[in-house]
Amino acid sequence: MPLSPTAKAQLQIHFCVLLWGFTAILGKMITLPALPLVWWRMLLVVATLAVLPSVWRGLRAMPARTLLAYSGIGALVALHWLTFYGAVKLANASVAATCIALAPAFTSVVEPWLTRRPFSMRELAFGLAVLPGVALVVGGVPHGMRMGIAIGALSALLVALFGSLNKRMVDGGDPLTITAVELGAGTLLLTLLAPLMPMLFPAFSGDLLLVPSLRDALLLLALSLLCTLLPFALSLVALRHLSAYGVQLVTNLEPVYAIVLAMVLLGEQRELTPLFYLGVAIILAAVFLHPLLNRNKPLQHAEILATSEAKRVE
Repeated sequence: MPLSPTAKAQLQIHFCVLLWGFTAILGKMITLPALPLVWWRMLLVVATLAVLPSVWRGLRAMPARTLLAYSGIGALVALHWLTFYGAVKLANASVAATCIALAPAFTSVVEPWLTRRPFSMRELAFGLAVLPGVALVVGGVPHGMRMGIAIGALSALLVALFGSLNKRMVDGGDPLTITAVELGAGTLLLTLLAPLMPMLFPAFSGDLLLVPSLRDALLLLALSLLCTLLPFALSLVALRHLSAYGVQLVTNLEPVYAIVLAMVLLGEQRELTPLFYLGVAIILAAVFLHPLLNRNKPLQHAEILATSEAKRVE
């Protein structure tokens, strides 16, 4: 019996979220430092998009002011990925994925300010509800991983910033063109930062011109094509048939997938205490509560999920 469009879309979005869950795992498996890892990821995606004629048509049609705005957002995307993979390197994949689960809490404060809508006390309360979980997560990791938590929290704040800005700019162009502009600008920013990184943050720095090993090259291709462009394309199709509630509920599973994958593939449960997983449970409970409170909200601006990786669609 053939699947209905909605059922097929649900399977597609689950598959997308599973692929996003692999990004932290691949970041841990790739031996490159955070800066060259992110630089190669962005460069490979931009190079792939550059062969599409539709991207160039969209670029020619984009006003200069809009192009500049998306370039600024792309700089935030680059810094988000840099800090996310920095958290993976400084701690582990489970810790980094848990920190990204804080993004909706930051968004509840940042988005009203950036999109000029009224603050919601309910959303603010939801944001504060994750704090006990954060305290348990900090107490449940070895002392040496706590810098990774701080960097991961900064990464989640950057998600809230560029996700909210993307929502404000959602009608500015074709999603593929927007992605190419943002990641192209991000690649340029990282290229300019590379000489300064040993002084700014030595733990992230690395030689951009050093050719990755065959193993790292294959993992980078998987990260760029299978975990970035493939879910991008699938999610654009799937989101046409899903509600905001359904999308949010599924995409909130990303840290769950990442943590389970980290346990199975990397054995990270041996590095973390039960307090960490109790904190994760509290954070995820708060994150899953948000779409339940907005169950009847219609889906708008579906392309944001694919272009911003903010994992929050309204």
